[in-house]
Amino acid sequence: HIEKNNSNNENKKNISDNLSKWGLIEEIKLTANQIKTGERLYNSWDSIPHVTQFDESDVTNLYKLIKLLKKINKNELSKVSYIPFFIKAASYILEELKIFNSSLNTDQKSIIQKYYCNIGFAVNTKEGLVVPVIKNVDKKSIKKITIEFNQLINKARNKELTIEDMSGGCFTISSLGNIGGKFFTPIINPPEVAILGISEIAIKPILIKNKFIPRKILPLSLSYDHRIINGADAAKFTKMFSTLILS
Repeated sequence: HIEKNNSNNENKKNISDNLSKWGLIEEIKLTANQIKTGERLYNSWDSIPHVTQFDESDVTNLYKLIKLLKKINKNELSKVSYIPFFIKAASYILEELKIFNSSLNTDQKSIIQKYYCNIGFAVNTKEGLVVPVIKNVDKKSIKKITIEFNQLINKARNKELTIEDMSGGCFTISSLGNIGGKFFTPIINPPEVAILGISEIAIKPILIKNKFIPRKILPLSLSYDHRIINGADAAKFTKMFSTLILS
């Protein structure tokens, strides 16, 4: 144990020494949350065979609806955004494609099927990434989900999230829509078996009735545990998601 600690200290020293040869450097401590999150992500990536299904969804109709709702709604407590709609759509899919609402058992010889639907969403804070969870999404309206979504974001930004707020998730949505990019590979949040990554909406020409029409297109990145979920399941998920969002 002593030899291992000495080796780690020597490696740390060597990294600092090697980098400092080329100019000024500074060591910045990670927050406790960043360290914990990093360990969870590393363990997830190291232990789960990740596969990512990339797809696109036409959100033109949803874009128009949200634009209208933003004009009508002035209540900050129920601020309109895309994510609550995505959360509700995911709840319908988890009810239909039940394999996405399961967990691999400890013995890795069986799965635990869940009959409740709690969906988490990633929030980036100054202290690092946190994932608050909205409970019983399948039983709530989009308006109710929107209110809870905003409440949890405010709690996250004010460092007021409790363990209960971040526990019990069945599925997670991670969005980079306000930042940019097209596709990415989100890392599964165990014991969940899948996570949906949302990227920035882009305008693309889509052929409709022999005419190219500009449409709002949303990039999707669905990472899943390949021990439990296969490619056909993933394709069904993204197709169903696109159908729900388009309607």
